[in-house]
Amino acid sequence: MRLGLIIISAIFINNFILSQFLGICPFLGVSKKLDTAVGMSVAVTFVMGLASVICWMIQYYILIPFGIGYLQTIAFILVIAGLVQFVEMVIKKTSPTLYQALGIYLPLITTNCAVLGVAILNINKSYNLIESLVNGVGGGLGFALAIVLFAGVRERLDLAPIPKALDGFPIAMIAASLFSIAFLGFSGLFSGLL
Repeated sequence: MRLGLIIISAIFINNFILSQFLGICPFLGVSKKLDTAVGMSVAVTFVMGLASVICWMIQYYILIPFGIGYLQTIAFILVIAGLVQFVEMVIKKTSPTLYQALGIYLPLITTNCAVLGVAILNINKSYNLIESLVNGVGGGLGFALAIVLFAGVRERLDLAPIPKALDGFPIAMIAASLFSIAFLGFSGLFSGLL
């Protein structure tokens, strides 16, 4: 039951993009086309899940026992950077077109504050290893849900008769704010469960 609540909370209630406003850069940058949004979603979900587990182990098996907890942020960033390099190599070999489409946003997963945020929140919420994994994957799925839905809306907005003053990025910001308001409605639905 607790794992189910953690994953539902990570996807809908505490969505890193739409509720906590973490990871906005790839959300706005890669969401112009649906296929690149799906590729970025898979990469971020993989990195978030794996980073959650590895960072949890580093925290509880290295940093705390040796009394160097103050190196948490640096250690977590190094883990995330290594994972992103691995994902970048795999995508470059398996799907060169997706690699080209993601462009600069793929290496920017390293500095995506949502990935670092999930690793630090797992420690701050005192999650165990399984709960950290579930929260990481749930956070990645929430990221995926937000960016894929937003990419679909942005593709439709390209075909809509938008006033010249709102065309492009301004209408994307308005749509993103409406998405955020919609996701805030989930917090009221599940407030009694969490």
